[in-house]
Amino acid sequence: MTYTTPDICDEFSNSLQVLEPLFTEFGGRKKFSGEIVTIKCFEDNSLVKQTLATAGHGKVLVVDGGGSLRCALLGDLLGAMAVKNGWQGVLVNGCVRDVEILKGMDFGVRALNSYPVKSNKRGEGQLDVIVRFAGVSFEPGQYLYADENGLVVADQKLPLGQGV
Repeated sequence: MTYTTPDICDEFSNSLQVLEPLFTEFGGRKKFSGEIVTIKCFEDNSLVKQTLATAGHGKVLVVDGGGSLRCALLGDLLGAMAVKNGWQGVLVNGCVRDVEILKGMDFGVRALNSYPVKSNKRGEGQLDVIVRFAGVSFEPGQYLYADENGLVVADQKLPLGQGV
């Protein structure tokens, strides 16, 4: 991937949303992009697990965990599942855990913070709904682009060349 988010912002500024700089890198892949799949959940990662168990080639999972800092919605086991199923990355409006293992995975992970406590399992959550956080509205089918400079969302896949 040859793009940078500053270059994307320069070229496509009128058709982008730029996330507020709230997120920390936890995955082994610093640059990732893909079609957005959304989940809205609160302190329950049941739907995160269920979704990452499906084929995710070319996709990024955007999880609105309500900004909770009281439990992790992704850890090493779900990260490994995501890598196995071809997901490009996960953006979590909440926490992750097992960060020393996530850093070694070829997978993008951004989250508010890390926290060692796992989430509840109540089978709750919503898939493919519009979620809003970090000053951005995420809709299924939009595209997320992430690198060390930040994260941006476009309504459609941008014509950036090979590998994106």
